Amino acid sequence: MRLTQVFPAWRGGAGTVKKPQHVKTKTVKLLYGADGMVLRVPVGAAVLEGKDIPAVTEPTSAVAEALKNPIDSPPLAELIEQKRPKTVAITISDITRPVPNKVFLPPMLDTLNAAGVSDSQIVIIIGTGMHRPSTPEELEILVGGDIQSRIEVIDHTADKPDTLVKVSDGSTMLTTGGSPVSVNRRFAESDFRIVTGYIEPHFMAGFSGGRKGVCPAMVDLAAIERFHGYEALADPRADAGVLQDNPCHEIALRIARTVGVDFLFNVAITRDRRIAGIYCGDLAAAHLAGCKDVAEWTSASIEGVFDLVITNSGGYPLDATYYQVVKGMCGALPALGPDSTLLIVAGCSEGLGEDAYAELLLSYGGEWRRFLADIAEADHIRPFQWDPQMRARVLERIGIEKLRFVSDGIEPETQKRIWATPILGHGDARTRAQRAIDEFVTSNPTARIAIIPDGPYTMLRRQN
Repeated sequence: MRLTQVFPAWRGGAGTVKKPQHVKTKTVKLLYGADGMVLRVPVGAAVLEGKDIPAVTEPTSAVAEALKNPIDSPPLAELIEQKRPKTVAITISDITRPVPNKVFLPPMLDTLNAAGVSDSQIVIIIGTGMHRPSTPEELEILVGGDIQSRIEVIDHTADKPDTLVKVSDGSTMLTTGGSPVSVNRRFAESDFRIVTGYIEPHFMAGFSGGRKGVCPAMVDLAAIERFHGYEALADPRADAGVLQDNPCHEIALRIARTVGVDFLFNVAITRDRRIAGIYCGDLAAAHLAGCKDVAEWTSASIEGVFDLVITNSGGYPLDATYYQVVKGMCGALPALGPDSTLLIVAGCSEGLGEDAYAELLLSYGGEWRRFLADIAEADHIRPFQWDPQMRARVLERIGIEKLRFVSDGIEPETQKRIWATPILGHGDARTRAQRAIDEFVTSNPTARIAIIPDGPYTMLRRQN
């Protein structure tokens, strides 16, 4: 099975022509923060989006039915009855992923209870990877008060050795050095392990979900860094929609299989974040089934490149930090040629992100070629270096000047140092973004323009 994107050579570019007398327009709503952003574009602009897929009508019943009829696996209840575990660990995604945990966790817990597993035998582990711990407010969003009152809920802590246990010496796990791999102790030592999450296009691992619920979500800090190492991300197959021979996918799958996953529960979601598909059962088979559907649902076909591409970083919670904005940038790559301009909007309500990431990005002051040279020659992996490394794919195509960024969440002076050209001046982010679009159209009335309402949740596919 091969799920892949092909990026043929681009042609074309934006020219400067006379100011148009009149431009008919239409409005398009983009994901931005919690409320979205409505922008006006020429009526001829291409709106690049996937299919409008319906949500399942009875999600609780659909979850219960899926647990009874999983993919390449006995039903969850039957597995529990066979293994009779004393402890069960359930992993969930952290706040950066809009997973409908509150919908599927109750019927999952009901199934476990009915099979003889009490609440006191269950732990829910939030797969934070390298992200910060969850706040009380985020725990309410993730699981709600009712589940917290019943079930122990903890964060994975990749930087605390006493919470980890080594599962491999690393000799066959990673492509970069064969170092040991450790995983969350509570997860590894549980008698039965359930991994949950949702499937979306992922700019380096092909698709999210599946094995990523273990690596990088539940492994040690060093393993996370190697998973995102220079060699893996320098491989062109580390890209959205690609699973075959994708080093990120293969590393994560090997680690997940070594740790052992007894049952996978993944969902696909609609634009308003309701369940559209459920894929549970065998770790690899269920995930692949979901990837096939998500590839079909989220793909948008394009011919050639565009002079202006307008996109976003997925809205809240994904666009809460600038660290995640790179996903929207890379998602637009198939539509970009060397003369294209990319305009990306992102809320960034929490600023740049982790301190180590901010320090790394700001320390280079936009000298991205020097950064690439440094990490290629380094004998160690710097935390968060994968973000600017992936960002450099866009900069290699269009440069910093044509990468335009709009946000209300980052101080203007900081925006000037984050490897993009900020759209500053008077007005809020929507006003500034609209002004930039209008000025571009005035200067380039015949330009090819595209807008991607769902940003990184849409996979662009170039036609041969």
